[in-house]
Amino acid sequence: MESDSNRRKFLGTTAGVAAFTIVPRHVLGGPAYVPPSDKITLAYIGVGTQGLRELLNLLPAPEIQIVSVCDPCKDATGYRDWNSNGILTSIRRSLGKPQWWAGADGVIPGGRDVGKDIIDTYYAGQRAAEHFKGVSTYADYREMFDKEKDLNAVKIMTPDHLHGVIAMSAMKRGKHVIVHKPIANRLQEARRVIDTARATKVSTHFIPWDSNGSMEPVMAWIKSGAIGTLREVHNWTNRPMWPQYPTIPTDAPPVPKGFDWDLWLGPEASRPYHPHYTHMVFRGWYDFGGGSMADMGHYSLWTVFNALELAGPTSVEPMLSHSCLLTDGVATTLRNNYSFPTASVVRFRYPARAQRAAVDLIWYEGGMRPPTPEELEEDHKELPIEGMMFVGDKGKILAGFRVDAPRLIPEKKMAGIAVPEAPQRRQAGEAPQLSAGMRQWIEGCRGGKLSSGNFLNAWPISEAVNLYALALRTGRKLHYDAEGMKITNLPDANQYLSREYRKGWEPESV
Repeated sequence: MESDSNRRKFLGTTAGVAAFTIVPRHVLGGPAYVPPSDKITLAYIGVGTQGLRELLNLLPAPEIQIVSVCDPCKDATGYRDWNSNGILTSIRRSLGKPQWWAGADGVIPGGRDVGKDIIDTYYAGQRAAEHFKGVSTYADYREMFDKEKDLNAVKIMTPDHLHGVIAMSAMKRGKHVIVHKPIANRLQEARRVIDTARATKVSTHFIPWDSNGSMEPVMAWIKSGAIGTLREVHNWTNRPMWPQYPTIPTDAPPVPKGFDWDLWLGPEASRPYHPHYTHMVFRGWYDFGGGSMADMGHYSLWTVFNALELAGPTSVEPMLSHSCLLTDGVATTLRNNYSFPTASVVRFRYPARAQRAAVDLIWYEGGMRPPTPEELEEDHKELPIEGMMFVGDKGKILAGFRVDAPRLIPEKKMAGIAVPEAPQRRQAGEAPQLSAGMRQWIEGCRGGKLSSGNFLNAWPISEAVNLYALALRTGRKLHYDAEGMKITNLPDANQYLSREYRKGWEPESV
């Protein structure tokens, strides 16, 4: 944490600080009031639509003062969302301004100017007594780190390919870090991020932890022998819900005004700008995203990995859809190692560990799911669109996608069995928008215990989602040496465990 004098210099004048120490707390902000010198100064990096959604939840937190916004995109240009007015409506509600807009009718909000306006407007209305001077804005996070000397922490909400390099850069400067999934979209980079967190001892938090369900009832049934020896875990999602472009764009539209394309590319190889790479759809490309498992598997499987102690699979086997073209009357199958398939199934084989037998973990996406088990047919039901299933040699447990509402099947096996409620990850109180994990992260920033969702606990899930992408990219079953962190049966696949960093973006230099 920076010195109080530096913090006060940034947050207000000497007269303003004197006023804070004289006026009683309940007059300024009630029981939740936090003195400016005790606030965590935070830079918000990445203000696309998802970044803005999470920004709205962070604004009321009295422990946090957002002081800077960073994004290569200046204006609200070219953003996409799940619907045309959803984020706009949320912003208006949070600000209490029904007429707020992002510059024109029909424009989906996004970009650093929009982020700045939202923060400044909210603080001016809700925290006026703190004499906040307004957030600074930057296109380049490196320039921000050089100039903003009083930063304590960063929240990273960029596309996937930038998570790792920005997180490492921040941690090396002693900044606490919170980041969305994945930690990195390359296996070796994810390991570097986790190692940097261990070496720097800063407070870290990996956001998907907040949404994981509880494995307690499932583990109780497994340990009691209700399904016999666990053999398989199945998890399926209806993602992707964005285009997975099967070909590389060939046209060359102009780069939008105010968009620094070179900064957006970051560590990845140069190529012409195209909107098919950017806002929302980036995760469909191996270079920029992590696919559906990185998008959703962190939410559902992290708790499963922890409970079952799954790490270091011996093999990863993909089954994937393909695309075909018809050119001059000739049908051609596309050979594609640049974008994720529309649908796939990926099987991980985990060796026995301690008292647990060997387990297969099977991930499904794009409408794929397991065959309906006999136990569910006995109940005259079908598998849901998204879900999870634990298969033993004597029975099965069916649950929702995030291990919610688990039950033994068929239904008659649940007679007289009460399922305990899952632990609440969100707490009522001063700022109900903050999760328990966020509150733990804040305490870690103040020198307390690290969050349960800190980076050091995220290696097994990070390993899995990056091996999933690698298997799909090669289209081959891969044999994996977990200790050496390499593929043993297909040497060429090892090139995708890392990336060729552009000059100035190498992990050693960030």
